[in-house]
Amino acid sequence: MTAIQIESLRKSYGDVTAVDGLSIAVDEGELFGLLGPNGAGKTTTMEVLTGQIEPEHGRVAVLGIDPVERPTAVRERVGVLPEKESPPSFVTPREYFDFVGAVRGVPDDEVDERTETWAERLGFAEKLDTLATDLSRGQQQKVMITGAFLHEPPVVFIDEPLANLDPIVQERVKRFLRSYRDAGNTLVVTTHDVDVAAELCSRVGILHGGDLVADVRPSELPAGETLLDVFLDRVDATVERGVPPRD
Repeated sequence: MTAIQIESLRKSYGDVTAVDGLSIAVDEGELFGLLGPNGAGKTTTMEVLTGQIEPEHGRVAVLGIDPVERPTAVRERVGVLPEKESPPSFVTPREYFDFVGAVRGVPDDEVDERTETWAERLGFAEKLDTLATDLSRGQQQKVMITGAFLHEPPVVFIDEPLANLDPIVQERVKRFLRSYRDAGNTLVVTTHDVDVAAELCSRVGILHGGDLVADVRPSELPAGETLLDVFLDRVDATVERGVPPRD
């Protein structure tokens, strides 16, 4: 079944068109990557799908629900990890998770159990009662990852999930995301890192100029061809091989 449907999506900010005619379908149980340079429309697409902003044109649905017409219903069923958001400064991670659990309708005993599980998984158990303002950026990222998954939603949107994490925790997060997908859940990861998309995602949509320019399964690319090759060919044909695309 289709978990996420985007049809002819368009969204502009003044004279700048962030998303321009985008159409994508993501099936249930996919770990789908939205890959593109800065300004490609990745974050705007995610914000439309989660009911944070309204499109100018087109139709989107998450689990069959229109986030424009029923934003609360969508938010109840998804998890979101924004790229730049941090936990509230003057609460502890434990207090933040209690709040998330209450909003999401998770019983208190399950919140406590899941909090301990995530704190051990990501290595911040000793920081559970430290004010968020005193946490490092990496520790804050761990808190936000936990908050996105605490209610075990069937669909999760993740913007740059590995940002600020050390290599050991990155590997733990990647293993968890794959296992979460294998359990039948749907994940959408937005990133500008080609290596992350190639390693983590079973399918990758490459965005450029607010539209889909390639839909790739990295494991099915011809021998000798990489996701980076496709990215450079489709995003900027004038960029020499081995040189990152422009921001």
